[in-house]
Amino acid sequence: MARLGLDYPTAWGRGYVVRAVRELIQRFALVPYVRYLSTLEVHGAEHLSGAGPYVIVANHVSNLDTPILLSALPPAVRRRSVVAAAMDNFFMDAMTAFRTVLVFNAIPIDRHKVNRRSSQLALELVEDHWNLVIYPEGGRTSTGQMHAFKGGAAYLAERARVPVVPAFIDGAGELRGPKYAKAPRYVTAPRQARHHVVVTFGPALHVADGESIRRFNARLEDAVVALGRLATGDATLAISRDDAE
Repeated sequence: MARLGLDYPTAWGRGYVVRAVRELIQRFALVPYVRYLSTLEVHGAEHLSGAGPYVIVANHVSNLDTPILLSALPPAVRRRSVVAAAMDNFFMDAMTAFRTVLVFNAIPIDRHKVNRRSSQLALELVEDHWNLVIYPEGGRTSTGQMHAFKGGAAYLAERARVPVVPAFIDGAGELRGPKYAKAPRYVTAPRQARHHVVVTFGPALHVADGESIRRFNARLEDAVVALGRLATGDATLAISRDDAE
């Protein structure tokens, strides 16, 4: 029987042949399709022009967030990126898990509790100079508001001593919301086949000497919220302290 969940093997997805296949899929199918669906606009990509690796943290509204965010990344960063994906959503069915690894170079994470095995794999990949895309809210927003960040991204940044680049995705919830989002405001809205989406990257943040993971995590929250206020023009945008579903 195939291993699933946290036991699903993902190393094959980082092999040279699969990476070449993924590059073709992303360059000639995924990115053009996302840019057709979303008339994608990207700001701040220059913050990803250094050597890396980076931990990239973003808000999470829709299952389209990952295709959108990967499409917004500079190609050199995208080719060397791994996505932290919810084990219970994407790694409990063999075919779904296979597609998720093949197309997105994903690794399974347990978003409901701290798991040393998934944390260790993510840490090892970052230390091996893979960029990591992670949604610190732990899942799509169930209310339309941003939820408090879990500490995984801050922990990895502190352990690996790598920069964290905050990102805010604006407009993904409206794009085919009834199919891909969770919050009622998107699920009950008319299904839009196309919608303008803006991805904004901010300056990289580093863990300061003596700074606790808790404090750095709060700075990551503040950075993504600030990008969200800038992107949406909503000065009241803030973190909801209700638990994400």
